[in-house]
Amino acid sequence: MRTGMLGLTELRERVDAGTLDTVLVAMTDMQGRLQGKRCAARYFLDEVIGHATEACDYLLAVDVEMNTVDGYAVSSWETGYGDIVLRPDLSTLRLVPWLPGTALVLCDVEQVQPKNVPVAPSPRQVLRAQLARLAEHGLRAFVGTELEFLVFDENFEAAWNAGYRGLTPANQYNVDYSMLGTSRIEPLLRRIRNEMGAAGMYVESAKGECAPGQHEITFRYDEALVSCDNHSIYKTGAKEIAAQEGRSLSFMAKYNEREGNSCHIHISLRGESGESVFAGDGDEPSALMRHFVAGQLDCLREFTYLFAPNINSYKRFVPGSFAPTALAWGRDNRTCALRLVGTGPSLRMENRVPGGDVNPYLAVAASIAAGLHGIERRLPLEPEFHGNAYRSQRPRVPRTLAEAAQLFGDSKVARSAFGDDVVDHYRNAAQVELDAFDAAVTDWERIRGFERL
Repeated sequence: MRTGMLGLTELRERVDAGTLDTVLVAMTDMQGRLQGKRCAARYFLDEVIGHATEACDYLLAVDVEMNTVDGYAVSSWETGYGDIVLRPDLSTLRLVPWLPGTALVLCDVEQVQPKNVPVAPSPRQVLRAQLARLAEHGLRAFVGTELEFLVFDENFEAAWNAGYRGLTPANQYNVDYSMLGTSRIEPLLRRIRNEMGAAGMYVESAKGECAPGQHEITFRYDEALVSCDNHSIYKTGAKEIAAQEGRSLSFMAKYNEREGNSCHIHISLRGESGESVFAGDGDEPSALMRHFVAGQLDCLREFTYLFAPNINSYKRFVPGSFAPTALAWGRDNRTCALRLVGTGPSLRMENRVPGGDVNPYLAVAASIAAGLHGIERRLPLEPEFHGNAYRSQRPRVPRTLAEAAQLFGDSKVARSAFGDDVVDHYRNAAQVELDAFDAAVTDWERIRGFERL
């Protein structure tokens, strides 16, 4: 068992010894956030393990502000905003080193009645459904996510009070790969690395990025569900550690006009015995990998909403910004939406479309669904793109949330892969976001129109 992960025996021992008193019981919501309860550890052992716990079903039917909104089948005023079951997945039980005396467990989300039936639109359940489809082909998915973030000298309260304007980035210039640049905030980066490692994650490295104050910490790839679980815990934990250090950090896709925060997702498939099925002869992709990548290209426009779920997500897609605009694939070509990297058993596909605001469960589920679309139909893979894809005539990533949401809602492939209930749920989530944005008056409008119009 990896350092930081807990079995029930060790949990009981720690509770009996008085060194652990709290268990965070959490699910991941549509926005990719951890939501749940802080349970007394003894109560968790006595009751929650055997009987699960419950929460209001509105956790899967609110916007980012936690406003109750219309249009969801799973939860509404008409249905009385009832409960859902949070059933702990004990394989995720771990210590939370940045919080004293605390452990955490992630949950699968089920209906109250009938019992043991998943709530299909729950992000973890969306991914589980696609992993089950993949298993029918004798395949397992392995995933790594690369989250970028911006660090600011102000704490979260000061950032809020400033309207998130005029904040001081932790670095004043481009520190991409700079050892000096990362050393400037190494106390924070070191805490995040070490404490995520002590929470059961395999940390690889930290590096500077392009925008002022921008950094990235990467983790070793793992089974798809494990990587998505770790992603969600890391994202919450990094913010909590930054707050303890008197700083703030943001994973939003595009904070300003500089380079945005990406979340490149690496994915590969293995057979039941663990062998790579992406590696062909020499460094060539196998026939199965070629079908898998062809499926990505065929579905990418229709599935973009699951990679870019917010209004702000689409501000990243700027030519020459290392965020993709063209739907093309290439070997080690960072101008393409899909990049093939690695050799032999490490051969894998990198999806460069997602930003730091992505929900990892939904994005990985979309990649698997698209890959299965290609594998099951034996789709041929178009020739590799060479050169600068930004200047190509290739089809483009959708330019707005409205366009992406329409494509997703109308997608026959999405409805076949995910089911009408899931597609309708997330199509409604997109419309809620669009309606909220259309009703807002922005700083941009005030600056342009207050005096001069």
